[in-house]
Amino acid sequence: MSPLTVLTYVLPHRALSSLARALAYSTNPRTKQWLIDTVARKFGVDLSEAAEPDAAAYPSFNAFFTRALKPGARSVDPDPHALLMPADGRISQCGEIKDGRIFQAKGQSYTAAELLGDEEAAAPFADGVFATVYLSPRDYHRVHMPWTGTLRETVHVPGRLFSVGPDAVASVPRVFARNERLVCHFDTDFGPMASVMVGALLVSGVETVWSGVEIPAYGHRIERKDYRGRGIVLERFAEMARFNYGSTVIVLLPKDAAVLVPDLTAETPVRLGTRLATRL
Repeated sequence: MSPLTVLTYVLPHRALSSLARALAYSTNPRTKQWLIDTVARKFGVDLSEAAEPDAAAYPSFNAFFTRALKPGARSVDPDPHALLMPADGRISQCGEIKDGRIFQAKGQSYTAAELLGDEEAAAPFADGVFATVYLSPRDYHRVHMPWTGTLRETVHVPGRLFSVGPDAVASVPRVFARNERLVCHFDTDFGPMASVMVGALLVSGVETVWSGVEIPAYGHRIERKDYRGRGIVLERFAEMARFNYGSTVIVLLPKDAAVLVPDLTAETPVRLGTRLATRL
């Protein structure tokens, strides 16, 4: 465990993230441009594929960070049976949900019930599959739909805001089930599908296309929003949500719904719209 990861156990997670949020939304020209230029240079951000390629045109760091892509920057797997990668980034882990547990890293796992904040909601995913996609600061930070689904419910699960970088994932037990997160439940033609937006240290917000800002406010108890009967349908590849800083999205699929792409392994770089799994 790195010294920085050790330090995160005692850092005031929410206070730091609130400070980061204030900086991210600052429209002070010098502040926002310094942040944009620093991140773009340090992480090698490719602005040529952004709808707005001029770094100076963004009114705030957050506007830069949640930038849209130009049309055609990402292509969709043409096979109608392909479930799509929900985001740019890299695979943290993926595979089967065995005995209700999701593999995090060597020696580390957590239960689907812990992640979703609900034993009953986790039951349909027993013996299903999962994919954990890590978005680094250089990546496009909007999350899209792997498959067409009707929004059923969201669950805001309170928690810490540990880093979700590789060292923390390898060393912080159950980090994805401990961090603050927004669970999005969808009904599809193969059954339930969950997309979990996991917060992290200095992540100052999660937004959805149907409700706007969801986090913050940071939660102190589980909060549910019921969307049944409201007809919110998101098509395959449609934008679903966005992060205001690098983090992780976890997709859960039920048993016998789909098979993951065979060569997906930890650390595999991935791009939005490519094949995640194949519908059975």
